[in-house]
Amino acid sequence: MTSEPKPAARFGVEEGPGVLLVAFHFPPDASSTGRLRTLGFARHLPGLGWRPVVLAPSPRAYARVDPQGIDDVPDDLPVYRTPAIDASRHLAWRGRYLGLSATPDRWVSWWLTAVARGLKLIRQYGIRVIWSTYPIGTTHLIALTLARITGLPWVADFRDPVVPAGATVQRSAMSLMEKRTLSRATAAVFTTPGARALYARRYPELATAGKLHVIPNGFEEQALGRMPCPDTPTMTECLRLVHSGLLYPQGRNPEPFFRALATLKAAGHIDSDRLHVTLRASGSEAEYQSRLDSLGVADLVDLAPPIAYQEALAEQGAAHGLLLFQGPEFNAQIPAKVFEYLRIGRPVFALTDENGDTAGLLAEIGGSERATIDDAGEIADKLGVFIDRIRAAQAPPIDDAALARYTRRACTERLAGLLDSVVEHST
Repeated sequence: MTSEPKPAARFGVEEGPGVLLVAFHFPPDASSTGRLRTLGFARHLPGLGWRPVVLAPSPRAYARVDPQGIDDVPDDLPVYRTPAIDASRHLAWRGRYLGLSATPDRWVSWWLTAVARGLKLIRQYGIRVIWSTYPIGTTHLIALTLARITGLPWVADFRDPVVPAGATVQRSAMSLMEKRTLSRATAAVFTTPGARALYARRYPELATAGKLHVIPNGFEEQALGRMPCPDTPTMTECLRLVHSGLLYPQGRNPEPFFRALATLKAAGHIDSDRLHVTLRASGSEAEYQSRLDSLGVADLVDLAPPIAYQEALAEQGAAHGLLLFQGPEFNAQIPAKVFEYLRIGRPVFALTDENGDTAGLLAEIGGSERATIDDAGEIADKLGVFIDRIRAAQAPPIDDAALARYTRRACTERLAGLLDSVVEHST
């Protein structure tokens, strides 16, 4: 977890223009799959004529770390880390801390150290363009400062739309950060068509000027590949369904799914000998356990603790089917896990809104069955069909040609083209 790159990572100007990637989430962070987006871009940009340099916070800033994640970082990638603290963990007294120490977010302290180091890196590596990625607003604040001082073009990446929330001071700060970012950035990137459309309506002049772009999250071919398929299940074999990641009442509420399980169990369609559901690292386990107990389906569902990323992928690959929860509140977002699910090749049972970007992606690529997330009756009907199709080896097929458009390499090609364009137009 050194803050300095290995000697082999020091490259020459003749190897292509440099791009400074300012990213809060980066290995060994284990709190967000957003780390994989930056890591994937950094891995593939050298093959597309760009020399990435990563500027990230010290691991102390992360609430959760996965030491094994460092193994995924290329040895020749320059990664610089500067001190940062989390106001909620490092500055709190009896659970409370000053709002100004968490504006625009709890890691605003990183701005002080990152700007100073960023200026040195820009000179050292001949940086031609700055790239930063949200939802940690401090990353855009760092990039904004560096762009103003150096005059370099800046690409602002929005993995999530900016949704002002919380206290009034923070809400105002987030709104101001969004406006300043979009007015100053040379280009803005979103991960879904819905997110871009949202911002095109909010800032029509930027859409007209061609400043708003879409680069999907995608999946890393090298890290995933197709997992070994379990034997085709029979009617007497226990079928395994897996979900990895947080669930919560607004937007990813599993309660209607629990009620659907109770309906299918009461009808004799499923029991603990024929179906087992794993909800991995879902959060709020005590609340969910109470609900499972009251519905009489606790024997069907395992509320499992977090595990390392590669272990989670292996678990998904060994499952018969994968679960996805994505309500209409997130119609303009596509979880990174969706691409992983599809590349792993297991059929997906998706609880989504039919008008969202996630549903659109699944319809394009196939390999899934969709039900409305808050309709327990529809979930029960369609889940019963989904289970029967898997048992009969008639799971919906995946369109491999459509899926290939979402490899991390293909997505990085879009980014490299955008970097070429912004540099060309800034000279």
